[in-house]
Amino acid sequence: MKVRVQYLGYIKNMLNKREEHLEIEDKSSLYDLLNKLAGIHGAAFKKEVYEPGVKDIKTGFSVTINGVFIGQLGGLNAKLNEGDNVMLMSLMSGG
Repeated sequence: MKVRVQYLGYIKNMLNKREEHLEIEDKSSLYDLLNKLAGIHGAAFKKEVYEPGVKDIKTGFSVTINGVFIGQLGGLNAKLNEGDNVMLMSLMSGG
């Protein structure tokens, strides 16, 4: 199934992209998606956003699925569906 991942704030600049569309396994969770993203984007993503095996995203980042914060959806265990829009955003941007 396909999901859309959007990036806002610092992570958008870090990855030099606004969004990407990914093919993931049916019945995947947010945990599965973040592990895939960590594999694709490597050390920078792991250092700033998510380390595979860790039970939450790192401080300073927030994730929504279809506009709902993941805390309301079961956190990293939230199940994803075809066409979901996952948004990763930094909570603060410096200046």
